[in-house]
Amino acid sequence: MPPESLRPELPPTDAFDLRGRRVHEAEGRGRRTFALFQAVRHPGPLVWILPAHVPELPMLRGLPKGVGERLHLFRAEGETDLLWCIEEALRSAPVGLVIAEPEKPLSLTAGRRLQLAAEAGRTTGLMLIREGAGSNATETRWACAPVASPAADSTLHCWTLNKNKKGTCGSWIVNWNGATAAVHLVSEAGQRHQPAEPPG
Repeated sequence: MPPESLRPELPPTDAFDLRGRRVHEAEGRGRRTFALFQAVRHPGPLVWILPAHVPELPMLRGLPKGVGERLHLFRAEGETDLLWCIEEALRSAPVGLVIAEPEKPLSLTAGRRLQLAAEAGRTTGLMLIREGAGSNATETRWACAPVASPAADSTLHCWTLNKNKKGTCGSWIVNWNGATAAVHLVSEAGQRHQPAEPPG
């Protein structure tokens, strides 16, 4: 069997499976929910990087099961330190997913550096960006927003893939319970289908 660094990269198993060894982006009010969904799907250590002055932090007791125990939270002083921290985390091979929240638009140069770091570390990155602040180097870009639900105990989300270097784009209304890697796809008529199972 060839070493892991020489094995061919497998294609995504479903629409929400982020391609490994690449950096992706999510924007919109639901971007943190999308990030938590991806955290459940990615095994191994998780790194979340935020600017030091941001008051909102992931609340450990409110995270999906198994995420808090694997989460490493970093707070960077300034955008330069934040980008350096992201790059170093992406180069760390044991890390399964790097989530980061840059405040400034990512330049093409910065985006390419992050892509090279993800490839070197065989790691997946997800940048939670402000709308219109993404990099042209990103593999995919998702627009994420909560959607009003007719059920009182349910929060729906609209996840739109509006940039994809290796495939097609699309938009899905999903119902995610925050506990597993499976989501319910919601049809336009409001009927729920069987959950999409997580990758094996």
